Amino acid sequence: MSFEAQSALRRRLLLGGMLAAPMVARAQSGFPNRPISLIIPFPPGGTTDVVLRALAEGASRHLSQQVVIDNKPGAANTLGAATVARARPDGYLLTQLPASAIRVQLLQKLPYDTLRDFTPVISITGYTFMAVAKAGRFPNGWADFIAEAKRRPGQLAFGSTGANGTPHVTMAELAAKEGIDVIHAPFRGDADGSQALLGGHIDVMAGGSGLGSLTEGGQASILNVWTAERVARWPQAPTLRELGYDMVVTTPFGLVAPAGLDPAVTRTLHDAFAAAQRSAEFRAILARYDMPSEYHDSAGYAAELRATVAREEALIRRLKLTAT
Repeated sequence: MSFEAQSALRRRLLLGGMLAAPMVARAQSGFPNRPISLIIPFPPGGTTDVVLRALAEGASRHLSQQVVIDNKPGAANTLGAATVARARPDGYLLTQLPASAIRVQLLQKLPYDTLRDFTPVISITGYTFMAVAKAGRFPNGWADFIAEAKRRPGQLAFGSTGANGTPHVTMAELAAKEGIDVIHAPFRGDADGSQALLGGHIDVMAGGSGLGSLTEGGQASILNVWTAERVARWPQAPTLRELGYDMVVTTPFGLVAPAGLDPAVTRTLHDAFAAAQRSAEFRAILARYDMPSEYHDSAGYAAELRATVAREEALIRRLKLTAT
């Protein structure tokens, strides 16, 4: 091949490469081009798992890629946060960030910082919490519990699903506001606490909306719910606000990615999960589990996380909470 022919061929190859380069770049930046993993730091089959699986299924349709669930329970629900904090910020690994993971990180040294190590994507929903008593135990509801606790300091007990969890901390805060001395009895779950309540071993059980099923059989009564408004399924149960406490406790949670995520990728993820969240199917699931909508976009969720950390830090100081 002559020099002139070689030069012409080289020019064609270089030109072809230059023209092809933008096409490759566009393909590589076309997020997502493979499945996305979503860590749920709770066991399969529970309320959180069911709700987030439904959300992931809806988001998968909008992303044209599957959102794959990876359950990582244990360690006070912090394994998802710890894993994502160390991950590459490419949008292919997300985690649910529950309130417990925020509180525990403030109580002990963990391999992540809530405000430094994550890109907030979207806030989704929260939980309905309540305090219940065995039927007939407190005929006048919460007021009777407070009155008896004041008459018998250190003798009444309340149960929760574990030390430093939201039910425990909220009951401790209510007790501090009322100036009462009550015993805390931690249980592995609502089921164990319910048995202790019905057996007369504790006076009140604080936990999630699953406790409400005890009232349907007449075994228990709801002393209060912790949502902003009364819950449709139990309209007779007063809110904390109605009882004189300026408190709404639903521990909203959302999805986060590693810090440093490309804003365009954040928008893509947010838009897909927001569309799934708006669907009638997802709203029906929230209603089934008595879970309030707690939607915030990425910027709103970031602001909510900052406010949550500030509240938790103040609560830890006020109640003198320590790591367990």
